Amino acid sequence: MLYGTHEGRVATAGRMVIYVFYDFESTENTVYTEDAKLLVPNLICVQQFCSRCDDVEDGDGVRCGKRKHSFWEDPVGDLLTYLTEPRPWANKIVAIGHNVKAFNLQFTLNRAILLKWKLELIMDGPK
Repeated sequence: MLYGTHEGRVATAGRMVIYVFYDFESTENTVYTEDAKLLVPNLICVQQFCSRCDDVEDGDGVRCGKRKHSFWEDPVGDLLTYLTEPRPWANKIVAIGHNVKAFNLQFTLNRAILLKWKLELIMDGPK
């Protein structure tokens, strides 16, 4: 298996990447101001696979384990904790959020900024 890079070079097959797709479900029940309500995440659904099991349709991954997760007690904190769990077999984690252009990214970014994380954002073209 080969992976392309932006520079046009090819990385080796020994590179183990885990891909995490996530989606926030949120509510607007909390009054923020007289004219606005606060958007609060109350559930995050996660689906993952690694570069070894990307062709497996059902079941758990051989190396990456359980492929579907849900977080609801502290959804943002639990997602970030999950993303930072030790995975000695993985060289890289790629997290892809649904609807991050609209508003979902704010939850993750706000928490990551509070934690003083160094992030690499990949934007979807010039805007």
